[in-house]
Amino acid sequence: MEQPPKNQISETLSDDPTDRRARNASISSLPHLVLASASPRRAEILRTVGWPFEIFAVDIDESRMRDEVAANYVERLARKKAEAAATQFTSRLVLGADTVVVIDYDILGKPRDEAEAHRMLRRLSGCWHQVLTGVALSRSDDRSRSIVAHESTDVKFAEMSDYEVEWYVSTGEPLDKAGAYAIQGRGARFIEEIRGEYFNVVGLPVRLLYELVQQL
Repeated sequence: MEQPPKNQISETLSDDPTDRRARNASISSLPHLVLASASPRRAEILRTVGWPFEIFAVDIDESRMRDEVAANYVERLARKKAEAAATQFTSRLVLGADTVVVIDYDILGKPRDEAEAHRMLRRLSGCWHQVLTGVALSRSDDRSRSIVAHESTDVKFAEMSDYEVEWYVSTGEPLDKAGAYAIQGRGARFIEEIRGEYFNVVGLPVRLLYELVQQL
């Protein structure tokens, strides 16, 4: 007698309506988050992907420790934001995040003024750089269950003329952005290529967030 395929049972189970509904419910039922950030970009990302949330911004010391590498820096700040906001809630899942731009191992945060924005853009012009975002989740009823990780995306800037740098800074867009540009805004015209998750460059890696939620 001919033997049935080895995967016949698993295929039958995967087609079961009850099993399928349970899996679909698990995927679609995203937990309500408290976003410990005033960033309109992170809020817009969550709205775009249909993730329920509310905002509770916190103010923490974002000073970088001596010799602290970028990955450790963004993870530490993300965790501090999440845990600071978690103290204000009961039985809630709190999200903290922090994003930096890195080129030649140097961290570029938000420019302090237009002159610094000019310097950052001239440095990025024609070069590859990395965007790192730390993501932390903390349960307000059990801070020991905090979890943190980071995502990295490579971004290639086009060559920018002095006129283009001057124009872009004059728009005001670079002044509150890590690395002095917004890939989702006017800065998009200067991006030649990215390797990795787009949303990470905007400020919140959605796939990483989803994976961390599954781990919790």
